[in-house]
Amino acid sequence: MAEDRNSTPVNSGRRARKGGRHGKAPAPRSTGRKALLGTVWTLAAVLVLGGAGLGYLYYKLNGNITAVNINGALDDDRPKNVDNGSMDILVLGSDSRAGQNAKYGTDEGTSRSDTAMVVHVYKGRKKAGVVSIPRDTLIRRPACPKDGKTVPAQRLAMFNSAYEVGGPACAVKTVESMTGIRMDHYLEVDFSGFKRLIDQLGGVDITTTQPIHDQKSHLDLEPGKHTLNGEQSLGLVRTRHGVGDGSDLGRIKLQQAFIKALLDQIKSVDLFSSPTKLYDLADTSTKALTVDSELASVNKLRGFAESLKNIGSGDMHMVTLPVRYDPNDPNRVLPIDSKAREVWRALRWDKPIPASATKGSAGDATGDANKVVKNP
Repeated sequence: MAEDRNSTPVNSGRRARKGGRHGKAPAPRSTGRKALLGTVWTLAAVLVLGGAGLGYLYYKLNGNITAVNINGALDDDRPKNVDNGSMDILVLGSDSRAGQNAKYGTDEGTSRSDTAMVVHVYKGRKKAGVVSIPRDTLIRRPACPKDGKTVPAQRLAMFNSAYEVGGPACAVKTVESMTGIRMDHYLEVDFSGFKRLIDQLGGVDITTTQPIHDQKSHLDLEPGKHTLNGEQSLGLVRTRHGVGDGSDLGRIKLQQAFIKALLDQIKSVDLFSSPTKLYDLADTSTKALTVDSELASVNKLRGFAESLKNIGSGDMHMVTLPVRYDPNDPNRVLPIDSKAREVWRALRWDKPIPASATKGSAGDATGDANKVVKNP
């Protein structure tokens, strides 16, 4: 099979996992969504630590969850899976401005993935590798199914256009084409739900070392310690004009720093101090989620959460896909093929991402992560 310009072949000799998974699920609701990995870990903490207290409310929470049938959409046109005890998850968000998200810009009738992370949970479930994919990355987008038809492949397309033209299934297929790794799960998180979740947690503590001012993302922070509310947190993970050169690479660094701070914050929350607070967190988390059909119930999500509960901020190795600026357009980036293959090869075989894979990459060279650090 021919190799994509930025990837290894999608059907690279991988041993098949036992048993197929092709359950049906309702079609997704047409709401705007914004993915952040920290929301997933918050839900994990709520379901695992407070699961027994939720009791009969599980049934009500099930009705909050939106599901998409990725397996049904893609059928067998996917990489074979590896039965090595690891797990790969595509965590995605979109920049839709519909409904409650209208204050962040005009909804033009389409959505593009604004945040994309491939999360590899290593065998043993004690560590994770996270690869952020810049939205401005030019990639070969494969042909994708949509509404019973096929969206043609495109040789050079922005990564975030996959979600726009084919929804979650096309986003998953594009990532699998790039990586040669089958995604075990798909997770997407709602824009406004993320804000409510942060507020219910009491905010997130961070320290800025430089001022960050961005009118477009409603962010205005001086250097120093801050407890960010939901609105400010959303502004922080969205800002690109208030830091560095205004590129998506700087925003990714901020997102990664924020996620680690959020994970530490979750540990300090006493979920048993108030049954109302426990339910509110669970209600907000489940309403914010869109998941693949294999996770489309609270019980399934709780089992998934169990596999993540031992992973803290210090157990996550977060990198950006190795890229270089496009010489023809400084607002776009291109994967560094050889280095990208190193990253995906490591995850495919459940190995740590080597430092050599990101050294010299434009994303690795971006220093904007130093603008936000978690409080000790």
